[in-house]
Parts: sequence; structure tokens; C-alpha cells
Amino acid sequence: MPRVLIAGCGYVGQAAADLFFDGGWEVEGWTRSPESAGALSGKPYPVIPVDIAQRDQVKARPENFDAMILCASTRGGGAGIYRQVYLNGARNLLTRFVGATIAFTSSTSVYAQKDGSLVTEESATEPAQETGRILLETEKVVLDCGGIVARLAGIYGPGRSALLRKFLAGEAILDPDNDRFINQAHRDDIASALFLLVTRKSLARQIYNVVDDQPILQSECYRWLAAKLNRPVPSVRRSVSERKRGESNKRVSNAKLRAFGWRPRYPTFAEAMEKSILPRWIGRSADDAN
Repeated sequence: MPRVLIAGCGYVGQAAADLFFDGGWEVEGWTRSPESAGALSGKPYPVIPVDIAQRDQVKARPENFDAMILCASTRGGGAGIYRQVYLNGARNLLTRFVGATIAFTSSTSVYAQKDGSLVTEESATEPAQETGRILLETEKVVLDCGGIVARLAGIYGPGRSALLRKFLAGEAILDPDNDRFINQAHRDDIASALFLLVTRKSLARQIYNVVDDQPILQSECYRWLAAKLNRPVPSVRRSVSERKRGESNKRVSNAKLRAFGWRPRYPTFAEAMEKSILPRWIGRSADDAN
């Protein structure tokens, strides 16, 4: 039975771990804190606290793995945290588990295009933020060791949608002078992409964009939510907030990954909202109200 390490058994990591377990793999999950590991004690596979940024903790683990998925979260941290978790974490894993296939979940934020153009894995990567440059440095380390890079678009899914949260909180606005394309990937589609990439050895040493089929303007997302939820369309005014992923505006292509047989279960924003996110979100809100 092949063994896989999920280094970062969080929102995406749990979905990937569940999929690998159901696929017949022996799974071990790591989280940074004992509290997070304890919260996952009911999983059918072990989840233990290991900080991948600490070389001694990684080196002390007695297990060996056929594959590793580095999908730890920085929880919104800055460049220092990125360097510790991603770059140092990747180096620590590769040093300890020599020969294991590694897949690293990077980000489409490494593409800094601002003109709404279509970008592929061959497009220029010139991120303005240091965090993006650290991601690229980590990608190089992974690829040089025969690994796989999955550049994830904005992650959403059950219980998680920045656009929906802002809309319901009344924080959404329509800025016609600063509209942009939104690129997203559903958590479960990310997990299926990682499963495909890790289990198909011929796909190693390459970069893949993991994103749904439909880049959509932010204004269109908010108008769709307003119509679907029978709520007012957000007000029109100029945005003054700083974007988490910088000032980029691009349409990210998933054609390369689709060419190898990957198909998103939630190919569009509307389908993801209707089938996966809104029913649970509204149900959760109702429970909170009671």
C-alpha cells in the first residue's frame, strides 16, 4: 500500500487526505499545532503535530513515504512566515524523505498580469510582492528535485468564500474603474487535481494551474449573488482597500491540467455556489440564528 504525507492537513489538506485514503493509500497528516491535530482525531488516518519549518521535528519522524503534499497554510502571514513554512518546509521535507515524490501547492498570485489577459503555465511570473517571489523560489526547489507544482487559484468551498462573506456582510462594492477577473478553485477540485498529479508519475517536474473553467469579473459575481439571494446589488463606489493577492487582473487557464484528464466537479462560480457552498452556508447561518 503506497504511503502519502499531507504536510498541512487543513482546509485543502483534509480533502486531499480523505481522497487518498478512499483511493487505497496509507495516509498520515501533519498539522502545526497539537490542538489542530486533536481536532482531527476522528479521522480514519493519523494526524499528528509536526512543524515542518523546524528541521529537528521533521528529521525526528521515523516514517517514510512514497509521496508528500506540501499544502500548509501561512494563515495570512507575511514574507517571513512564507519563507519558514514554504521554502524551509520544502527543504526540510526533501532532506528527510529522499526519493519521495513531492507536490507543492503554490499560488496563481505569482502571475502579476494586470491587463485581463489569458495566462498559462508558460506566462511570465513577475510578482510584485515578496511573498510571491518566495513561492517561486520554493517552486524551483521542488522542481529541481523532480517534484510537482500546483498553482492554486483562490480557494473556496463549503464554509469558505471571501466573495460571499463580503457580500453578506455588506462589505462588497462595485468599482467600475477597478473591476477585475476572479480566478477560483473549489476545495474538492483541488484535492482531485492533487490526486491525479501525484498518482501519474509522468506528470512530475512540471507546473500546473488548478482553477475552474470560468474566470469571472468580480462585479458579475456580486450581481449573481444579489439575484440568487434576492438582495440589493452592492453600491457603486471606488475601492480603497488593499487586495490580498495584489493588483493583478488576469484569466488563468486550466487547459494543461484538463489535457491530462482532470475535470472540475464545480467548473463555474454559479455551480459551486448552488451545489456546494450556499446550501451549507445558509444552513449554518440558520443554526447560528437559533
